[in-house]
Amino acid sequence: MTGGPDQGWVDDILLAGPDSEVCLSLGAPVTRAELRLLVNQRRRALTAAGLATGGTVALCMAPSLAFIANLLASWRIGAQACLLDHRLTAYEVDAALKRLLPQAVVTSERSTGGPLRGFVEVTEQVVAYPGRPAGTSHAVIQLSSGSTGPSKIIGRDAASLIEEVRRYTLIEGVPSPGERIVSLASMVHVLGLVGGLLYGLHARVNLTVPARMTVQGILSTVAASTLPTTLLGVPFHIELLTSGPHPPQLPQLVGMTTGGELVRADVYTAFVERYGVRLGNMYGMTEVGVIATDLFGVHRPALAPTAGFTVREESGELHIRLPASPYLGEPDPTRWSDGWLHTKDAGTVDADSGLIRVRGRRDSQVSVGGLKVDLTEVEHTLTALPEVAGAVVVHDTAIEAYVVLAAGADPAAVDRAIATRLASYKRPRRLHVVEQLPRTATGKLVRDRAALREVGSATAGTDPPLSHPYPPKGGAGNDR
Repeated sequence: MTGGPDQGWVDDILLAGPDSEVCLSLGAPVTRAELRLLVNQRRRALTAAGLATGGTVALCMAPSLAFIANLLASWRIGAQACLLDHRLTAYEVDAALKRLLPQAVVTSERSTGGPLRGFVEVTEQVVAYPGRPAGTSHAVIQLSSGSTGPSKIIGRDAASLIEEVRRYTLIEGVPSPGERIVSLASMVHVLGLVGGLLYGLHARVNLTVPARMTVQGILSTVAASTLPTTLLGVPFHIELLTSGPHPPQLPQLVGMTTGGELVRADVYTAFVERYGVRLGNMYGMTEVGVIATDLFGVHRPALAPTAGFTVREESGELHIRLPASPYLGEPDPTRWSDGWLHTKDAGTVDADSGLIRVRGRRDSQVSVGGLKVDLTEVEHTLTALPEVAGAVVVHDTAIEAYVVLAAGADPAAVDRAIATRLASYKRPRRLHVVEQLPRTATGKLVRDRAALREVGSATAGTDPPLSHPYPPKGGAGNDR
């Protein structure tokens, strides 16, 4: 089927509710009546600019009330909205637009705020682009994070978004009507978009975005209301919140939910001890949204599948039952085939309980001398060291680690520590010391070797030699 999404769901699923009810807080409270007025204003402006039912529009704006209004207005028109992260470079935006080919692009003509702002004040502008009408009924088009390579173009229709929103309402531990979500997650990506914005609007949960994405800014936002509050973010935000001085008492904070990679055990413990609240985990994908959860840490590190999903383990990889491919462009049978989405995530499904254990990216498992090595294990071992502030471990012809050292740390101490914690065949053959690790727009660490080599080249010549770079000769794991 071609053409844009059905328009009626925006009013029925997202905007319905009492006029005076505060649904959003971005510096100032926004009632449902005010939001409906803004959406109608932007609908008229977009229509005047030529956007019509079945049309396509790309939104490339910083987090803002303007972004929300333009997104909902695009769907009200019946257009297909392509979401681009405002943190992309001009080169990346241009490349994305050439792939997506929208008919219009909404950007910020003027905006206020800096890089640590959680939201900004935006005056938007609509620019015509030589694109084409929607070729599918998808409501939203997103690009995958591209953390392990080139991004994929992913489409989801209104029915898929509505189904996920309703799936959230069945998850024990999600905020209830009259409560509050303080979202640290980008609304351009699935966790912040569906788990924050769309769920909040549908479930009548106040969605608040901090003015500043600093520890003080986040905690002061939590403290500014007496409503029961849940933080929503990714592991990067948890590490941020466990840094700095001990937080004040926050009786309204009831928990935090994180998406993305599994939180390391030491960071998990530090957060729970510091804040005295639950830290829950969600496993999901841009392609389908939330797949499994453990919001109370009962099953950690396993998760329980959400209602409506069938998950299977196939040769050590997790597959999700999905009737149609979510990808636009030429079909890729390595990612979707015969009604199954290939997640590329290594994992297991317990035959009795159905609990899912995500064991990292499938491409994080390598063979060294015939022995399996999970690069995630090596990475977690490194990052648990007090001398290491961050690390990414990759494998090409050998295991290599890119590390950011803690202040004053001695690289030789890292070498000595990993020699006592990892078997010889698991140890990195090369340790690249870098000033910072590349991240995607959502805060995920980039594991693309070319991108890592680029940051590594800036500190070329500073990599310390390893005293145990190779497995012992003649022993198991010798792949020389």
